[in-house]
Amino acid sequence: MIDPLFVASGFAVGLLVGMTGVGGGSLMTPLLILLFGVHPTTAVGTDLLYAAATKTGGSLVHGLGRSIHWPAVIRLACGSLPASVVTLLVMWQLNLDASAQRTVVNIVLCFALLLTATSLIFRKAIMERYRRRLERMDERTSAIATVVTGVALGILVSISSVGAGAVGVTALLLLYPRLPMATIVGSDIAHAVPLTLVAGVGHWALGAVDWSLMGVLLLGSLPGIVIGSYSALRVPETVLRVTLAAVLLLVAGKIGAQELQLSASTITALSSAGN
Repeated sequence: MIDPLFVASGFAVGLLVGMTGVGGGSLMTPLLILLFGVHPTTAVGTDLLYAAATKTGGSLVHGLGRSIHWPAVIRLACGSLPASVVTLLVMWQLNLDASAQRTVVNIVLCFALLLTATSLIFRKAIMERYRRRLERMDERTSAIATVVTGVALGILVSISSVGAGAVGVTALLLLYPRLPMATIVGSDIAHAVPLTLVAGVGHWALGAVDWSLMGVLLLGSLPGIVIGSYSALRVPETVLRVTLAAVLLLVAGKIGAQELQLSASTITALSSAGN
């Protein structure tokens, strides 16, 4: 049976993604963990494949509109895809129990949410400070920096499903300052498709994907993205960015507090057992 609350959540996230351009991972993964009590690892794996499905449509639109800079996409993928595979292999080799997996994912997720919020709030200031210096960067240095950025995104996204949106866009703006914003966004979305697909398949192999949940979320998110993209033209960008950043900071604080509470409970239980 289809739970209307999951459909509504998918719609809400799709609406925000369409309006802000920020990847759904920074919104959907915390929602699944905090509101629905989904285990963090399952939430990440499900969200990764959910993101691959939703962003495929976006990349097709940008491809038809010729707003994708393929050299940047290929360079990012050269770093992110191997990094994602290695990260998943390390997670598989560690064979962490459910509690340890929860802790790792929550810590990385908090960091990724804070990084995303910082990118949203201070993007303009960062651009003003470093743009001129980066405009003088030669092609070889730019290519190497793009691959290294891809590696960082591959690790971050594979563990938390967050980072391919606002963080990726900010990095591309710095590395390719001459490209128009539409091309930056299109390139970021195009790169996110193979990255989230590879990472999502890896989580599926580890048994951390809820297919029925993903299908229900897509029922809401696909129309939400369409409506959000239309509404984005009527809402000031600054208001959207600041509002979303505030939500992400609040969510990061909530997850961090939850993890500290769990850790304190574990320590208390171990101390009681020792006595």
